[in-house]
Amino acid sequence: MRISAQAPWLAYYGNTPHSIDYPHKTMYQLVAQTARRVPNQKAYEFMGKTTTYAEFLQRVDTAAKGLTQLGIGRGDRVTICMANTPQALDCFYALNRIGAIPNMIHPLSAAKEIAFYLNVSHSKAILTLDQFYDKVSGIIPEVQQPCTILIARIQDELPAGKRLLYPLTKTARAVQSLPKKGYLLWSQVLAQGRKETKLPEDCGRFDDCGAILYSGGTTGTTKGILLSNLNFNALGLQTIAASGLEDVSGMKMLSIMPVFHGFGLGIGIHTALIGGACCILVPQFSVKAYADILKKQKPNLIPGVPTLFEALLRADTLKDVDLGFLKGIFSGGDTLSTELKKKVDAFLKAHGCTEQIREGYGTTECVTASCLTPKDYARSGSIGVPFPDTYYKIVKPGTTEELPPNTDGEICVSGPTVMIGYMDNPQETAQTLQRHYDGRIWLHTGDLGRMDQDGFVYFRQRLKRMIITSGYNVYPSQIENILDGHPKVLLSCVIGVKDSYRVQRVKAFVVPMPGVEPTPELKQELLAYCATRIAKYAMPRELEFRKELPKTLVGKVAYRVLEEEENQ
Repeated sequence: MRISAQAPWLAYYGNTPHSIDYPHKTMYQLVAQTARRVPNQKAYEFMGKTTTYAEFLQRVDTAAKGLTQLGIGRGDRVTICMANTPQALDCFYALNRIGAIPNMIHPLSAAKEIAFYLNVSHSKAILTLDQFYDKVSGIIPEVQQPCTILIARIQDELPAGKRLLYPLTKTARAVQSLPKKGYLLWSQVLAQGRKETKLPEDCGRFDDCGAILYSGGTTGTTKGILLSNLNFNALGLQTIAASGLEDVSGMKMLSIMPVFHGFGLGIGIHTALIGGACCILVPQFSVKAYADILKKQKPNLIPGVPTLFEALLRADTLKDVDLGFLKGIFSGGDTLSTELKKKVDAFLKAHGCTEQIREGYGTTECVTASCLTPKDYARSGSIGVPFPDTYYKIVKPGTTEELPPNTDGEICVSGPTVMIGYMDNPQETAQTLQRHYDGRIWLHTGDLGRMDQDGFVYFRQRLKRMIITSGYNVYPSQIENILDGHPKVLLSCVIGVKDSYRVQRVKAFVVPMPGVEPTPELKQELLAYCATRIAKYAMPRELEFRKELPKTLVGKVAYRVLEEEENQ
C-alpha cells in the first residue's frame, strides 16, 4: 500500500496543497528572496538582541566574503560545532552562498569524536565557541589535513548592556583565556569580509550538497548524510504547507532544537527563515529559561522532542500564564507517548491554548520530518500522514515487497527530501536507497510500522538496535567498542532503560578482566574513560558490573534478556 499526497486523507489536511512547486534555488537564494520580500521583519532574536532580514542577509554576505578570503570555496567542507547562536546561522548560510558545505556536529562531542568528524569530512576549518577551544585545539595534531580553528564568542552578539555584564556570568567565568595564536576569531573573519567590495559569483545549484548531518544509518555505524539544497528547501515548504497555517511570516519560532540536528536546522531554523518568521535562538536549554521565553517572548511555533514538552509540566513559573499565543506545537525526534500527549494537551488547554501537540515522524536521511498529524485531527497512536509530494509504503523487512494495510513492516519513504546518499559509503547508500518496481527511489528507514487504510502511519520500533535518549540516536555497539577497548574490561553490553524524562537512558553492563575487582574506583575510572570518547548525551547514566553476561545459543550476548530485566 503506497500513500501519497493524492490520498483520501487530504480532507483532514484542510487547505494543504496536493503538490508544491519547488524552486531551483539554493538555501541561501531562497532565504535571500525572503529577505528582499520582508527586509524590516525580524529574522532572529538572541538574548535580547534582534536582527532584521536585511541585516541578516548583509551579515551572511560579509561572512561569505571573509570565508572566501580564507581560501574556502566551492565544494570545501567546514565543520560547524556550535550552539544556536547568530554566528552559527551566519556561517551556515555564508558557506552555502559560496558553494562550500557545512559539516554540522554537536559542540558537546568528545574530543576523539570531533577529530573523527574533521577527518571523515576533510574539513578545511572548524567554527566553535571559545569555551570549546581547548578541546578542539587538543585534537588538531590528529587531523589529517590543515584545519583552521575559527572562534566565536557569545559576548560579541549581546546587546551593549548585557555585553558589559557578561564577564560576571557563570558561562564567562568557565571560559579559559584564549592563547595569543592558534586560531582566528570569527569577528576577524567578518572584518576581513567588510574590506571586500565584491562577492564571488553565485553559481550554486539546487541539487548541490547543502549540508552534512550525521546518523547511524542502517548498520548503527556513524555515517555522514549528504543533504541537498532541494532537500532542505522542500522540507521547509512542505512543513509550512502541512502546518495548516496560511502564512507563518511575522510569527515567532522557538528555535530551541540544536542547529546540528536535522529537526533544529531544517524546521527550527530554515523553515522559519524561508517563511519570514523570527527565530528565537536558544543556545542552551533549561526549564527556567524555557519558561521565561514563553512568558516574555511569546513564541507562536514550537518544534521539539517529547522531553521539551514534558518540561512544560515541570515549569512552576508557568502556573498562571496564558499560552493562547501558541499556534503550532510539533513533536518529533522521538516517540511521543499517548500518556504524555494527554498530559501536555490538558496543560495547554488549561492555560488558554486551543492547539494540541501534533506528532511527526522522519529520519535524518530525509533531513527530519516527512509525516505529520493533520491539524485538528489525530488518530490515537498515529504519527500522522505524509507531507505533500511524499510517498510512504510498508514493505516486508529485507525486501521491496509491499504489504497490505494494517500490517507491520519496514517504513519506506520517497520524495524530494530524501538524501543524496551517505558520504563516501556507496555500499550502505545502495542498501538504504533502493529503486523499486515502480521506478521510484525509496528510502528504507530501518523502522517498523504500519499504515491504516486511510494512510495514517503508526510507528512501532527501530528494526535495528538503537537507543533514543532526549531525541538523540545512540548506538550501543559504538559505546561497547569504547568500553571493550579499556584494558580492564573483558566484555560489555549497552542497552536503553526506560526513563520518565529522557524516554530512555543509557546503561552499560561490564564484565571485568579476570583478576580485576569490580570496585567503585573502577566504575569511576571507566566512566572517566568514556567521558573523553563519548558525547555527553550518549554517556552511560548507569554502569553495572556482572560476572558474566547472558548469551544466545550461538554465543552472542543476549542484550534483549538484559532489556527485559531492566524494563519490566
